[in-house]
Amino acid sequence: MPYRAPVSELKFVLDKVVGFDRVAATDRFAEATPETVDAILTEAGRMCEEVLAPLNRAGDLHPAHLENGVVRTSPGFAEGFAAIAEGGWLGMSADPDYGGMGLPIALTMAVNEMMGSACLSLQLNPLMTQGQIEALEAHASPEIQALYIPKLISGEWCGTMNLTEPQAGSDVGALRSRAEPNGDGTYAVTGQKIYISWGDNDFSGNICHLVLARLPDGAEGTKGISLFMVPKRIPDADGNPGVANALNVVSLEHKLGLHGSPTAVMQYDGATGWLVGEPHKGMAAMFTMMNNARLGVGVQGLSIAEAAMQHAVGYALERRQGRTPDGPEDNGCTILQHADVRRMVLSMKADTFAARALALDCAVALDMAKATGDADWQARGAFLTPIAKSFGTDTGIKVAGDGIQVHGGMGFIEETGAAQYLRDVRVTAIYEGTNGIQAMDLVGRKLMDGGAAAFAVLDQIETTKNDALRDAVSDLRKLTEWMVGQDMQDRFAGSVSYLNAFARVLGVHYHLKAAESDDARAPLARFAAGRMLPEALAEMAKARTGAGELYAVSNEVIAA
Repeated sequence: MPYRAPVSELKFVLDKVVGFDRVAATDRFAEATPETVDAILTEAGRMCEEVLAPLNRAGDLHPAHLENGVVRTSPGFAEGFAAIAEGGWLGMSADPDYGGMGLPIALTMAVNEMMGSACLSLQLNPLMTQGQIEALEAHASPEIQALYIPKLISGEWCGTMNLTEPQAGSDVGALRSRAEPNGDGTYAVTGQKIYISWGDNDFSGNICHLVLARLPDGAEGTKGISLFMVPKRIPDADGNPGVANALNVVSLEHKLGLHGSPTAVMQYDGATGWLVGEPHKGMAAMFTMMNNARLGVGVQGLSIAEAAMQHAVGYALERRQGRTPDGPEDNGCTILQHADVRRMVLSMKADTFAARALALDCAVALDMAKATGDADWQARGAFLTPIAKSFGTDTGIKVAGDGIQVHGGMGFIEETGAAQYLRDVRVTAIYEGTNGIQAMDLVGRKLMDGGAAAFAVLDQIETTKNDALRDAVSDLRKLTEWMVGQDMQDRFAGSVSYLNAFARVLGVHYHLKAAESDDARAPLARFAAGRMLPEALAEMAKARTGAGELYAVSNEVIAA
């Protein structure tokens, strides 16, 4: 079944659910008029349907591979990336002074969703480049900005982020990569990095690696880490790719999914690099890129949810099997008429809508923070980011799994394409901080304000006329107060459940708000409320259990 870009749905959520008009009303984003939004989403949707979607299966069947030290990408990916670059989609939110459009992050996320649904393996490349542009805008010297950002925006060059090492995964502070001053303002960067998405390709003039490493006087742990720009080819005096830098792709990972996206092991052997930001402040600079990517990865989960849902609904409308009491007598009925299939499809649709609204709500908060500098908007965007990342990716995994189930036995057959969605989306709950780490961040850093940001979000929802939702908000408020009073280990033990409860309550809020603007959405909103709110209550109960029960079971019993 061909992918259909959900342009009208995106516009509805922006207009009627998350209040994008507030963003367009600011001086910074005044050009994001309804006409501009419509033109952007329509044009991007056309590209995704016609150019990117046909590449999805090719990337899965013909993975990127390493050939004599050079990464060879999947058939058609070079042309697909060229279409993305020529459309200006890489620099949608980038500074116009460097060639970007200067548009809101919410619009970038909407376009990214469509690109990810069409071909997630390829969309990973723009996501990394967009994050690098934002990090350079915020932290790099004017010289680095002037050299690199225009080329990243145009698509001449691509960007990556290099954090993880074999011994330093989530514990980034354990990294061993080092950077020695060369005496001329550059540094010799040495070390090995793993899991580097799009670490190399055969269609870009240069690959720009942002690499975390430790200076000779850098303290142990994250506080002693610095960030460096280490290009594949060292720019010459005219800013063109010059001699090869002392780095190479050691190997490409053989992965469960995303076969079209080369995930590299990178080796740096005294490679020439330039400091980005202040010495020993690399984590702060890299977090700019990571926070952008965390919302972006949540959108990737949403992307697969939308694509897998479309695929499953298309099959359910065509496949005839059995009869139902109210179904046709001749030739059986479509499986969509069967209650359990209908339950799965409606759950897929309800969760996908909630994930989209959550991601765009978070993006609007980030846009408002950027446009106004208001601390409340900044706090809201920061609070919603881990929820959007986790719920978006969990939704992608669940919807893709249900999509296989809707297909029945055919879902387990690769030729139908249903299994690829699950294989491709599974990693999104792991990278850019596992969903468990997102939950720990939510109950840790994000509750350091005593729960103020959480309470502000709940205040908005509490105005609902729906009694069940209002009761759930009250329970979630009490749970937040309880969380703030616990030690960190007990918070961590209930963190995933706390995040899930918040996501479920927000999801019902978005559905009910949509139904207020469109009566036709009321039945789905009632379905969502009937399913999501009981789940939220169960998650709240689990969140209060604390860490004691986790450690009451000995390692010997676990290993037995």
